[in-house]
Amino acid sequence: MSKVRLTSNQYGKAENRLMRVYRDTDRHEIRDLNVTSQLWGDFETAHTEGNNEHVVATDTQKNTVFAKAKELGVSSPEQFLMGLADHFTSSFDWVTGGRWEAEEYGWDRINDHKHSFYKSAPEVRTVVFTRDGDKDTLISGFNGLTVLKTTESGFVGYPKDKYTTLPETQDRILATDIATRWIYNTTDLDFEAVYTKVKEIILDSFTDHFSHALQHTLYQMGEKVIEAVPEIDEIRFSCPNKHHFLYDIERFGLENPNEVFIVADRPYGLIEATFTREGVDENKDAWAQVAGFC
Repeated sequence: MSKVRLTSNQYGKAENRLMRVYRDTDRHEIRDLNVTSQLWGDFETAHTEGNNEHVVATDTQKNTVFAKAKELGVSSPEQFLMGLADHFTSSFDWVTGGRWEAEEYGWDRINDHKHSFYKSAPEVRTVVFTRDGDKDTLISGFNGLTVLKTTESGFVGYPKDKYTTLPETQDRILATDIATRWIYNTTDLDFEAVYTKVKEIILDSFTDHFSHALQHTLYQMGEKVIEAVPEIDEIRFSCPNKHHFLYDIERFGLENPNEVFIVADRPYGLIEATFTREGVDENKDAWAQVAGFC
Protein backbone atom coordinates (compact mmCIF):
# COMPACT_ATOMS: atom_id res chain seq x y z
CA MET A 1 0.00 0.00 0.00
CA SER A 2 1.28 3.43 -0.93
CA LYS A 3 2.41 5.70 1.88
CA VAL A 4 1.56 8.76 -0.22
CA ARG A 5 -1.88 10.38 -0.23
CA LEU A 6 -3.07 13.01 -2.72
CA THR A 7 -4.63 15.97 -0.95
CA SER A 8 -5.35 19.39 -2.44
CA ASN A 9 -4.70 19.83 -6.14
CA GLN A 10 -5.67 22.10 -9.01
CA TYR A 11 -4.59 22.59 -12.59
CA GLY A 12 -5.33 24.77 -15.57
CA LYS A 13 -4.02 27.26 -18.10
CA ALA A 14 -2.30 30.33 -16.66
CA GLU A 15 -1.98 33.88 -18.01
CA ASN A 16 -4.12 33.83 -21.12
CA ARG A 17 -3.60 37.31 -22.61
CA LEU A 18 -6.97 38.41 -23.90
CA MET A 19 -8.00 41.59 -25.70
CA ARG A 20 -11.76 41.98 -26.26
CA VAL A 21 -12.66 44.66 -28.82
CA TYR A 22 -16.23 45.90 -29.16
CA ARG A 23 -17.03 47.05 -32.71
CA ASP A 24 -20.78 47.56 -32.40
CA THR A 25 -20.30 51.14 -33.60
CA ASP A 26 -17.39 52.99 -35.20
CA ARG A 27 -16.41 54.08 -31.66
CA HIS A 28 -14.64 50.98 -30.42
CA GLU A 29 -14.29 49.80 -26.80
CA ILE A 30 -11.59 47.49 -25.42
CA ARG A 31 -10.99 45.30 -22.35
CA ASP A 32 -7.46 44.01 -21.81
CA LEU A 33 -7.16 40.98 -19.48
CA ASN A 34 -4.69 38.38 -18.28
CA VAL A 35 -6.80 35.36 -17.30
CA THR A 36 -5.93 32.17 -15.41
CA SER A 37 -8.26 29.16 -15.16
CA GLN A 38 -7.70 26.33 -12.66
CA LEU A 39 -10.10 23.48 -11.94
CA TRP A 40 -10.93 21.55 -8.77
CA GLY A 41 -12.67 18.18 -8.70
CA ASP A 42 -12.15 14.45 -9.11
CA PHE A 43 -8.70 14.26 -10.66
CA GLU A 44 -7.19 11.64 -8.39
CA THR A 45 -6.67 8.89 -10.94
CA ALA A 46 -4.81 11.30 -13.23
CA HIS A 47 -2.18 11.56 -10.50
CA THR A 48 -2.23 8.02 -9.13
CA GLU A 49 -2.87 5.94 -12.27
CA GLY A 50 -2.09 8.20 -15.22
CA ASN A 51 -5.78 8.01 -16.24
CA ASN A 52 -6.74 11.22 -18.02
CA GLU A 53 -10.47 10.58 -18.50
CA HIS A 54 -11.35 13.48 -16.18
CA VAL A 55 -8.58 15.85 -17.28
CA VAL A 56 -10.08 18.76 -19.19
CA ALA A 57 -7.00 19.73 -21.19
CA THR A 58 -5.39 23.02 -20.29
CA ASP A 59 -5.51 23.82 -24.01
CA THR A 60 -9.30 23.39 -23.86
CA GLN A 61 -9.40 25.78 -20.92
CA LYS A 62 -7.37 28.30 -22.92
CA ASN A 63 -9.73 28.03 -25.89
CA THR A 64 -12.74 28.39 -23.60
CA VAL A 65 -11.40 31.67 -22.20
CA PHE A 66 -11.25 33.22 -25.67
CA ALA A 67 -14.55 31.73 -26.85
CA LYS A 68 -16.39 32.97 -23.76
CA ALA A 69 -14.96 36.45 -24.32
CA LYS A 70 -17.06 36.48 -27.48
CA GLU A 71 -20.11 34.64 -26.10
CA LEU A 72 -20.33 36.35 -22.71
CA GLY A 73 -18.57 39.61 -23.39
CA VAL A 74 -16.47 41.36 -20.75
CA SER A 75 -18.53 43.95 -18.93
CA SER A 76 -16.22 43.51 -15.93
CA PRO A 77 -13.49 41.01 -15.03
CA GLU A 78 -15.71 39.81 -12.15
CA GLN A 79 -18.62 39.02 -14.49
CA PHE A 80 -16.29 37.24 -16.92
CA LEU A 81 -14.69 34.98 -14.31
CA MET A 82 -18.07 34.00 -12.86
CA GLY A 83 -19.16 33.08 -16.39
CA LEU A 84 -16.13 30.82 -16.79
CA ALA A 85 -16.93 29.14 -13.47
CA ASP A 86 -20.53 28.53 -14.54
CA HIS A 87 -19.34 26.96 -17.79
CA PHE A 88 -16.78 24.55 -16.36
CA THR A 89 -18.84 23.42 -13.36
CA SER A 90 -21.93 22.82 -15.49
CA SER A 91 -20.17 21.15 -18.45
CA PHE A 92 -18.19 18.50 -16.55
CA ASP A 93 -19.85 16.56 -13.72
CA TRP A 94 -16.58 15.84 -11.92
CA VAL A 95 -15.48 19.50 -11.85
CA THR A 96 -16.73 20.71 -8.47
CA GLY A 97 -15.20 24.16 -8.59
CA GLY A 98 -12.03 26.02 -9.29
CA ARG A 99 -10.05 29.19 -9.13
CA TRP A 100 -10.24 31.85 -11.81
CA GLU A 101 -8.04 34.93 -11.73
CA ALA A 102 -7.76 38.04 -13.89
CA GLU A 103 -5.63 41.12 -14.13
CA GLU A 104 -6.98 44.04 -16.13
CA TYR A 105 -4.93 46.82 -17.72
CA GLY A 106 -6.57 50.19 -18.28
CA TRP A 107 -6.59 52.12 -21.57
CA ASP A 108 -7.88 55.59 -22.50
CA ARG A 109 -8.59 57.17 -25.84
CA ILE A 110 -5.97 59.26 -27.59
CA ASN A 111 -7.59 62.70 -27.94
CA ASP A 112 -11.03 61.08 -27.79
CA HIS A 113 -10.22 59.11 -30.95
CA LYS A 114 -12.74 56.46 -31.95
CA HIS A 115 -10.33 53.55 -32.19
CA SER A 116 -6.90 54.67 -30.89
CA PHE A 117 -5.86 54.21 -27.27
CA TYR A 118 -2.95 54.59 -24.87
CA LYS A 119 -2.23 52.51 -21.80
CA SER A 120 -3.31 54.84 -19.04
CA ALA A 121 -4.20 53.23 -15.72
CA PRO A 122 -1.28 53.35 -13.27
CA GLU A 123 -2.68 50.38 -11.35
CA VAL A 124 -3.43 46.79 -12.35
CA ARG A 125 -6.97 45.72 -11.49
CA THR A 126 -7.20 42.22 -9.98
CA VAL A 127 -9.94 39.65 -9.44
CA VAL A 128 -9.88 36.14 -7.95
CA PHE A 129 -13.08 34.09 -8.05
CA THR A 130 -13.28 30.66 -6.41
CA ARG A 131 -16.06 28.11 -6.41
CA ASP A 132 -16.02 25.16 -4.04
CA GLY A 133 -19.24 23.20 -4.51
CA ASP A 134 -22.00 25.67 -3.69
CA LYS A 135 -19.67 28.21 -2.03
CA ASP A 136 -18.48 31.17 -4.12
CA THR A 137 -15.89 33.73 -3.02
CA LEU A 138 -15.10 36.89 -4.96
CA ILE A 139 -12.01 38.99 -4.19
CA SER A 140 -11.31 42.16 -6.16
CA GLY A 141 -8.65 44.83 -5.88
CA PHE A 142 -5.68 46.47 -7.53
CA ASN A 143 -1.92 46.84 -7.17
CA GLY A 144 0.81 49.15 -8.34
CA LEU A 145 -0.95 52.44 -7.58
CA THR A 146 1.93 54.67 -6.48
CA VAL A 147 1.03 57.62 -4.25
CA LEU A 148 3.12 60.26 -2.49
CA LYS A 149 2.60 63.32 -0.34
CA THR A 150 5.35 65.77 0.51
CA THR A 151 4.18 66.74 3.99
CA GLU A 152 1.52 66.02 6.64
CA SER A 153 3.36 62.85 7.58
CA GLY A 154 5.63 62.11 10.54
CA PHE A 155 7.06 59.28 12.60
CA VAL A 156 7.73 59.79 16.32
CA GLY A 157 7.37 57.99 19.63
CA TYR A 158 8.80 54.63 18.57
CA PRO A 159 11.10 52.52 20.79
CA LYS A 160 14.83 53.23 20.64
CA ASP A 161 17.71 50.93 21.45
CA LYS A 162 21.42 50.79 20.66
CA TYR A 163 20.64 49.86 17.03
CA THR A 164 18.27 52.76 16.39
CA THR A 165 19.64 55.46 14.09
CA LEU A 166 16.43 56.79 12.52
CA PRO A 167 15.69 60.33 13.75
CA GLU A 168 12.15 61.31 14.68
CA THR A 169 10.37 63.69 12.32
CA GLN A 170 7.07 65.56 12.13
CA ASP A 171 7.53 66.45 8.46
CA ARG A 172 8.49 63.79 5.94
CA ILE A 173 7.57 62.43 2.53
CA LEU A 174 5.13 59.53 2.67
CA ALA A 175 5.06 57.32 -0.44
CA THR A 176 3.84 53.82 -1.17
CA ASP A 177 2.65 51.45 -3.88
CA ILE A 178 -0.89 50.55 -2.87
CA ALA A 179 -1.80 46.89 -3.25
CA THR A 180 -5.26 46.12 -1.92
CA ARG A 181 -7.92 43.44 -2.23
CA TRP A 182 -11.39 43.22 -0.81
CA ILE A 183 -13.94 40.44 -0.36
CA TYR A 184 -17.48 41.02 -1.61
CA ASN A 185 -20.43 39.74 0.40
CA THR A 186 -22.62 39.68 -2.73
CA THR A 187 -22.25 39.34 -6.48
CA ASP A 188 -25.40 41.35 -7.20
CA LEU A 189 -23.83 44.74 -7.80
CA ASP A 190 -22.35 47.08 -10.40
CA PHE A 191 -18.71 45.99 -10.31
CA GLU A 192 -17.46 48.90 -12.40
CA ALA A 193 -19.10 51.49 -10.18
CA VAL A 194 -17.94 49.89 -6.94
CA TYR A 195 -14.37 49.55 -8.20
CA THR A 196 -14.27 53.23 -9.12
CA LYS A 197 -15.77 54.20 -5.76
CA VAL A 198 -13.28 52.15 -3.73
CA LYS A 199 -10.31 53.57 -5.63
CA GLU A 200 -11.58 57.12 -5.09
CA ILE A 201 -12.09 56.50 -1.36
CA ILE A 202 -8.58 55.11 -0.98
CA LEU A 203 -6.99 58.03 -2.80
CA ASP A 204 -9.02 60.58 -0.84
CA SER A 205 -8.11 58.83 2.42
CA PHE A 206 -4.42 59.07 1.61
CA THR A 207 -4.68 62.86 1.45
CA ASP A 208 -7.17 63.85 4.14
CA HIS A 209 -5.24 63.39 7.41
CA PHE A 210 -1.88 63.84 9.10
CA SER A 211 -0.26 60.41 8.89
CA HIS A 212 1.55 59.30 12.02
CA ALA A 213 2.75 56.14 10.24
CA LEU A 214 1.82 54.15 7.15
CA GLN A 215 -0.12 51.85 9.50
CA HIS A 216 -2.24 54.83 10.54
CA THR A 217 -2.98 55.68 6.89
CA LEU A 218 -3.94 52.10 5.99
CA TYR A 219 -6.45 52.13 8.83
CA GLN A 220 -7.97 55.36 7.51
CA MET A 221 -8.32 53.77 4.07
CA GLY A 222 -9.81 50.53 5.34
CA GLU A 223 -12.21 52.20 7.72
CA LYS A 224 -13.62 54.53 5.08
CA VAL A 225 -14.09 51.75 2.51
CA ILE A 226 -15.93 49.52 4.99
CA GLU A 227 -18.13 52.41 6.11
CA ALA A 228 -19.00 53.57 2.59
CA VAL A 229 -19.40 50.28 0.69
CA PRO A 230 -21.86 47.83 2.29
CA GLU A 231 -21.05 45.16 -0.31
CA ILE A 232 -17.54 44.80 1.15
CA ASP A 233 -16.97 43.06 4.50
CA GLU A 234 -13.20 42.78 4.45
CA ILE A 235 -10.28 44.65 2.87
CA ARG A 236 -6.58 43.93 2.98
CA PHE A 237 -3.54 46.08 2.17
CA SER A 238 0.09 45.26 1.43
CA CYS A 239 2.08 48.47 1.04
CA PRO A 240 5.81 49.19 1.00
CA ASN A 241 7.11 52.32 2.67
CA LYS A 242 8.97 53.94 -0.22
CA HIS A 243 11.61 55.77 1.78
CA HIS A 244 12.74 59.27 0.88
CA PHE A 245 15.65 60.31 3.09
CA LEU A 246 16.81 63.89 3.48
CA TYR A 247 20.18 64.16 1.74
CA ASP A 248 23.07 65.78 3.54
CA ILE A 249 24.01 68.79 1.44
CA GLU A 250 24.92 70.90 4.47
CA ARG A 251 28.46 69.51 4.10
CA PHE A 252 28.56 71.50 0.87
CA GLY A 253 27.50 74.68 2.62
CA LEU A 254 23.87 74.40 1.46
CA GLU A 255 20.72 74.44 3.55
CA ASN A 256 18.21 71.63 3.05
CA PRO A 257 14.81 72.53 4.54
CA ASN A 258 13.09 69.29 3.43
CA GLU A 259 13.74 69.93 -0.25
CA VAL A 260 16.37 67.45 -1.49
CA PHE A 261 15.92 63.73 -0.86
CA ILE A 262 17.54 60.48 -1.87
CA VAL A 263 15.02 57.85 -2.95
CA ALA A 264 15.90 54.45 -1.48
CA ASP A 265 14.25 51.61 -3.37
CA ARG A 266 15.46 48.91 -0.95
CA PRO A 267 15.39 47.78 1.73
CA TYR A 268 11.91 49.07 2.50
CA GLY A 269 9.34 48.78 5.23
CA LEU A 270 6.46 46.50 4.27
CA ILE A 271 3.19 47.28 6.03
CA GLU A 272 0.28 44.82 5.78
CA ALA A 273 -3.09 44.79 7.49
CA THR A 274 -6.61 43.41 7.17
CA PHE A 275 -9.74 45.30 8.20
CA THR A 276 -13.17 43.70 8.61
CA ARG A 277 -16.65 44.94 9.27
CA GLU A 278 -17.71 44.76 12.92
CA GLY A 279 -19.05 41.26 13.61
CA VAL A 280 -17.31 39.69 10.58
CA ASP A 281 -14.40 37.29 11.12
CA GLU A 282 -11.36 37.39 8.87
CA ASN A 283 -11.81 34.92 6.01
CA LYS A 284 -8.39 33.26 6.09
CA ASP A 285 -9.48 30.45 3.77
CA ALA A 286 -10.35 32.98 1.08
CA TRP A 287 -7.07 34.85 1.45
CA ALA A 288 -5.18 31.60 1.00
CA GLN A 289 -6.27 31.73 -2.66
CA VAL A 290 -4.34 34.97 -3.20
CA ALA A 291 -0.75 33.77 -3.44
CA GLY A 292 1.86 35.97 -1.84
CA PHE A 293 -0.61 38.58 -0.64
CA CYS A 294 -0.28 39.48 3.02
